[in-house]
Amino acid sequence: MSTHAHGLASPDVAAGPARPEKIKKLKRPGRWASYLLMGVLAVLAIESVATNPNFGWPVVAQYFTSPRVLEGLVNTLQLTVVAMVLGVVLGVILAVMRLSTNPALYAASGLYIWFFRGTPIFVQLLFWGFISALYPTLALGIPGTKPWFETDTNSVITPIVAAILGLALNEAAYMAEIVRAGIVSVSKGQTEAAHALGMSHMRTLRRVILPQAMRVIVPPTANNAISMLKTTSLVSVLSFPELLYATQLIYAENFQTIPLLITASIWYLIVTTLMTIGQYYTERHYNKSTRVQGISVLRRVLELQKRRGANDAASR
Repeated sequence: MSTHAHGLASPDVAAGPARPEKIKKLKRPGRWASYLLMGVLAVLAIESVATNPNFGWPVVAQYFTSPRVLEGLVNTLQLTVVAMVLGVVLGVILAVMRLSTNPALYAASGLYIWFFRGTPIFVQLLFWGFISALYPTLALGIPGTKPWFETDTNSVITPIVAAILGLALNEAAYMAEIVRAGIVSVSKGQTEAAHALGMSHMRTLRRVILPQAMRVIVPPTANNAISMLKTTSLVSVLSFPELLYATQLIYAENFQTIPLLITASIWYLIVTTLMTIGQYYTERHYNKSTRVQGISVLRRVLELQKRRGANDAASR
């Protein structure tokens, strides 16, 4: 009986370890059909663009690196950088004013944002371009007395100055809301922790709040910078030779409108692509620095609490 019992093996033991079942991939005919459709459309689009003589690709190649186009590109890049830097700096100031408990600062910031966000950028550029119609001369002095300094407005508000003022002041209104949203996104506990370490309000804002708020501020700021690059094309109304206006001057002479517009578009695409890559690495950097900053503040708070506890125990 025992031999028979020992001679019989359970089905599970005889079968050995269970083999994992192979995972069957789902068949997705709709996905492959979409691949095929997109591929066919891409080939047709490329074939149409490459073979249509009306695009004027030889003219595009001829003027792509011409001195006038490159000069317009440099002017566009310079205008973008200067307007963005001024817009960001002024936007930070306006955001701090907007979060202030001072009613005058809060109201002034809100009025500024309301006005510059409520009127089109194109209209603002036109106003700066024709500011001499409102103020023929610029004077500095005490009202009711002879001005200390007086000059013709057009000699000060040149096309480049009008372009910078129009773009930067408009950008500041949007940056103020972006920075404000970033500051508000930081936990109040971080502010309390910094104050517990003895940091002043401004130092807390500079060393703790803004570095952590950058994670929220950087993505929309980078998008605004890309948008600023393209918005500079509106400056052509002020006869400033940025990229678009440079190409307009050329096709006004040779009547090759479409090829030169394509030339400008390709340069815009190249620069925006590079800016997008820079945005990716900048976001990754601030995501890392935000975690490090938050951990360092918490560590310093814990150390301070331990020291206070040790001092209290020693005093007892």
